[in-house]
Amino acid sequence: MPELPEVEVIRRELEPLLKGKVFAEPMLQMPSTIEYPSPELFAASLPGREINNLNRRGKYLIINLDRGILTVHLRMTGNLLYVDDDTVSEERFLRLSLPFTDGSALHYFDMRRFGRLWLTETQAELKEVVLKRIGPDILNDLCRDDFLELLGKRERSRIKALLLDQGFAAGMGNIYTDECLYRSGIDPKRRVQDLKKEEAEKLYQSILEVLAEGIKYGGTTFRDYRNARGALGDFQSRLAVYGRKDALCRCGASITKAKVAGRGTYYCPRCQK
Repeated sequence: MPELPEVEVIRRELEPLLKGKVFAEPMLQMPSTIEYPSPELFAASLPGREINNLNRRGKYLIINLDRGILTVHLRMTGNLLYVDDDTVSEERFLRLSLPFTDGSALHYFDMRRFGRLWLTETQAELKEVVLKRIGPDILNDLCRDDFLELLGKRERSRIKALLLDQGFAAGMGNIYTDECLYRSGIDPKRRVQDLKKEEAEKLYQSILEVLAEGIKYGGTTFRDYRNARGALGDFQSRLAVYGRKDALCRCGASITKAKVAGRGTYYCPRCQK
């Protein structure tokens, strides 16, 4: 699943390309991709709306319009690709086309069909319909003290499960959670109440660093993720533990894989005691 760095890479790429563009009539190859409102109302309402800017909340891409807000969640295998001339080189897995009046377009591809789009009219409607259960953005909305305060309210939670909980803080997924916990030296099975303050502070700093590096290197591509121009990410070549079962950690121990919080989890049993 694209996590915060992948969505942020797409946001940064798309914003200068899309600002000021006006939507033409969308083409819904798979109408169920539209979560809200109905696909028919979406198709009738979007044309003529102009893009002002692009924001992000966790894994949600938020496109602010002159009238309303278009929100995209890529889920497991979604890709949002921009083209200058509305051409589609590969129609396999194409679920939605959003052309603009100047002839360019956004195309949404999704092999597993889980991704969704919403068109809401107000910020209040966006919050109620789309973001009601989504916590603050872990990169942009939380200073260190805010993060520590939130941790203190969830002391009995296991740390990995808590970081994956989008209601706690939005943006972290399996890949970056494992990398942050490794860099912090924290076993993913530990409970929040067992963390010392300096460990929690180190975790916060590690989250900022790892997410920033993920963005810098264009996100992580194992199979499906592409940026807005179709290029692969490169952070996978810099992963310390994720996906590296039985490889040697820099300490010399073998990286272990276990199931934690229902997810395949990679960690070093020596560095993360």
